[in-house]
Amino acid sequence: MTNVPPQNAIVTGASRGIGRAVALRLARDGFAVVVNYSGSRDKAAEVVAAIEGQGGRGTAVQADVADPAGVARLFDAAEQAHGRIGVVVNSAGIMKLSPIAAISVEDFDALFNVNVRGTFNVLQQAARRLTDGGRIITMSTSVLGMNFPGYAPYAASKGAVEVLTRILAHELRGRGISVNAVAPGPTATDLFLEGKTHEQIDRLAKLPPMERLGTPDDIANVVSFLAGPEGGWVNAQTLRANGGYT
Repeated sequence: MTNVPPQNAIVTGASRGIGRAVALRLARDGFAVVVNYSGSRDKAAEVVAAIEGQGGRGTAVQADVADPAGVARLFDAAEQAHGRIGVVVNSAGIMKLSPIAAISVEDFDALFNVNVRGTFNVLQQAARRLTDGGRIITMSTSVLGMNFPGYAPYAASKGAVEVLTRILAHELRGRGISVNAVAPGPTATDLFLEGKTHEQIDRLAKLPPMERLGTPDDIANVVSFLAGPEGGWVNAQTLRANGGYT
């Protein structure tokens, strides 16, 4: 018999974009949701208000995922607010685009500090503290398969996320915990749209056979499946939610 994890979730980077959509969707699915944020306190409070407005339970907790002590405090606060954690979604991440020859060491380090070290910190706490039968979901990117100039450091950081995800799934053997990544294609978020011209956005929107950008809700629907009872047999996978982009 498959274990049913507690209906309590942590969503990192949940104050905006995909993380926000995931937090709202999991709340609609019946989860009590800890809305993690790094600096956007007001935006996180808006997400909690939206969750409560739809009849759900939400709590905003500040933590920088790159700080291991902060992530430990995040899990402490989540357990104090809602009890044992059944689902962890690590949606916190940054994007900095530059050719390899031009990127600064500071920008490269920032990418890996948040995207890789941050994912590691969240996965480590989840592995130690998630209840048996739980679900862990990370965020990669479908750009890994495209080899676009300017995306190398960002794509490299997300490649590391996929490796961490797959190996943790095997390390948690016997506990009934699934560990998967979701890899969005071009998705209409502030993170994606920032710094791009209308022409670039239109070109990227035409790449998948669906001929549109994804929406945060498109990605949240996939996370909902992985976090829910129907997704329990999917493990150590990367789901490329991209409309056929790659």
